[in-house]
Amino acid sequence: MHAPDYRRYVVVLVAVYAVLWAALAIRPYDRHDWLLENALVLAFGLGLWASHRHFVFSRVSYTLIFVYLCLHAIGAHYTYAEVPYEAAWRALSGHSFNAMLGWDRNNFDRLVHFSYGFLLAYPLREVFLRVADARGFWGYFLPLDFTLSTSALYELIEWAAAECFGGDLGVAYLGTQGDIWDAQKDMACAGLGALLAMLITAALNAWLQRDFAREWSESLKIKDHRPYGENEIARMLDESRGERR
Repeated sequence: MHAPDYRRYVVVLVAVYAVLWAALAIRPYDRHDWLLENALVLAFGLGLWASHRHFVFSRVSYTLIFVYLCLHAIGAHYTYAEVPYEAAWRALSGHSFNAMLGWDRNNFDRLVHFSYGFLLAYPLREVFLRVADARGFWGYFLPLDFTLSTSALYELIEWAAAECFGGDLGVAYLGTQGDIWDAQKDMACAGLGALLAMLITAALNAWLQRDFAREWSESLKIKDHRPYGENEIARMLDESRGERR
């Protein structure tokens, strides 16, 4: 059971996101692209809702997920290549944000790909620790590995969707802005974000966790010296034959 203030915190996050999402659902820049961008969000939200009775994240993880979904909602409303952060910065400061950083394109998509790794690696770590019982090195490596693999999968989904729908919708969904290395740079941003998140987490744990070094060392030791592969298949076949007798 979870304390009322814990549930209240999660409910507040959901309510704030729902209000933001509803506001940004009104007259998006490209309705068809908005629908495509929100398809995975819907699946993700349904997954969180379906699993919440069995797996509850920490407040930290829910907050990180909330921030990421808010960034994605903004990108879906404008399409990632058209998010007007440059115009907003000019209105506030009178200067060009892109020129200040030496950018020649709209990099909001890069920010969100970086945020995918930086903001979601810790919630993923919770899953690996509590479901897969990952410890030590593996508790930090697996979130990074998962981030990179799902980033590659998402780029393949983008490619397939662009090929399927084609035209302006395909271009808007891909959001390459003429960069032939866009997919690789997006994956690199996500990987860098996850790496930074896990380095920060490891540094905090090294400071606070007394058995940090021992757990890390234990996680890299060989737990079973028997080779698997054909040997394991032979063992299972022998067991199966023995059960039939």
